[in-house]
Amino acid sequence: MLLFQTRTDGTRMTTGSVAIGIIGAGIMGERMLNAILQQDPARVRACGLWDPAPAALQRLQKSFPQVRQTSDAAGLISASDCVYIASPPASHLAHARAALTAGRTVFCEKPLSIDVEDARAFVAEAGDRGAVNFPFASSLAVAAIRNWMGAGDVGTPRRVAIDVGFAAWPRPWQADAADWLDRPMQGGFTREVVSHFLFLARRLIGPLSGLKGHVVFPEDGRSERRIEATLQAGDLPVTLAGAVGETSKDDHNVWMLEGDRGAVRLRDWSIAERRQPDGTWQPAPDALPNEQARPLALKRQLEGVVNLTRSQPHHLATLREALDVQEVVEALLRSGRA
Repeated sequence: MLLFQTRTDGTRMTTGSVAIGIIGAGIMGERMLNAILQQDPARVRACGLWDPAPAALQRLQKSFPQVRQTSDAAGLISASDCVYIASPPASHLAHARAALTAGRTVFCEKPLSIDVEDARAFVAEAGDRGAVNFPFASSLAVAAIRNWMGAGDVGTPRRVAIDVGFAAWPRPWQADAADWLDRPMQGGFTREVVSHFLFLARRLIGPLSGLKGHVVFPEDGRSERRIEATLQAGDLPVTLAGAVGETSKDDHNVWMLEGDRGAVRLRDWSIAERRQPDGTWQPAPDALPNEQARPLALKRQLEGVVNLTRSQPHHLATLREALDVQEVVEALLRSGRA
């Protein structure tokens, strides 16, 4: 049974099963819905789904007939304790503000907004009533890297390097969302992918600053195809490179931390590796491919959502962390339009 108390600020604090409503019936909404349905319903449950596109709702109705679909966003928010927002970025803050006004907490996809000023205002308004879905906050591979750092395998950190590449953009599994994912206003691989690795640098190393970069937009009306940048994470230099069409892999990515005693890296989203004395890379003993690692990370993300909704400490990416990443991403993208 759903139980809740009212805080002094008028928001709800759930003490029973946390009801999560999902706005957005695309790939991310489907993944989160599937993850929720695999959890203990006494702790967390899916209370509804809404998307403005009837075809998107019909698609998910076939796979999840047991999940209620609401007729509008307001009805979805009313039924929820926490609202997960997985719609295109331009719509994020309107839904998030509506949820907060109704006394609900918010778990949002990145970026918070396409407007940095509006994102700053929202973070100031929201306080601690929201978080952002950066799954590296719950990654077992990231936990392995953190443990190696703590054990001294890296020694004194010296630099971070981030490299991403794609055979094509959007990636094949994103083709249905190409109308915004391949447009400069909301899409591009810097917002969608690089932001995760910038979050990782911020979370493990320190605040981001000192950006100098260049971005290439070769085709009018389409998203970027190449980026190069340098910045700082805490006191460490960070190099960043990314490109479309220069690899045969659908999705190539490496985040590496190098120190005076060794180096560690995260490869292909979920493989934690240490560099050996002979220069080869050895995966963590329990390393899993992303297809197997993602459900485990989502489960841990949902544990964080439960704690967020109950006003308990959580490990999720905070709104402030997400804003800091967005500031860097948008500044970098502006460098290609100057």
